[in-house]
Amino acid sequence: MTANILIVTGDAAESLEVLYPYQRLREEGYNVHLAAPSRKTLRFVIHDFEDGFDTYTEKPGYTWPADLAFSEIDPGQYAALVIPGGRAPEYLRNDPELRKVLKAFFDADKPVAQICHGPLLTAAIGALSGRRVTCYPALEMDMQSAGAEYQDAEVVVDGTLVSSRAWPDHSSWMREFLTVLRTKAPVT
Repeated sequence: MTANILIVTGDAAESLEVLYPYQRLREEGYNVHLAAPSRKTLRFVIHDFEDGFDTYTEKPGYTWPADLAFSEIDPGQYAALVIPGGRAPEYLRNDPELRKVLKAFFDADKPVAQICHGPLLTAAIGALSGRRVTCYPALEMDMQSAGAEYQDAEVVVDGTLVSSRAWPDHSSWMREFLTVLRTKAPVT
């Protein structure tokens, strides 16, 4: 039976950080489901860098339908979890249904891939204490406050947790996540 992978996200998620793992994991033969606060068409954004700006810029991105709401998720039906970045994690971390789902994945030591601002979600449930992670560099202090050891690297693997800084690191991120997945949840 083919393993199911869950992506949790919402409006203002970074387009590439949702759609790249979605398509890459499907290409590998996994069933991939996208969950959000409710079943609706999500509006993603595109973050990029422009001369003269001290930080990234944000433009409207793709739209994509959520397959299910956080309240409908049965974590036992999923072999792994992907947490994209963008602005979505800033407000999603306040969702009690999502926090229960995240905790279930970490309690079961299932593979989790997080990128960019995604670690704000795992920090919100206390899952980063004593772990090594990377993320968008501006979150270094947030990671340290969560008890994690921040590393400025394309990808950091700590057991079943695979993290990356942002979409330019996608190939390294997915390569390492797939290495973990092939061990813990191979496609059959």
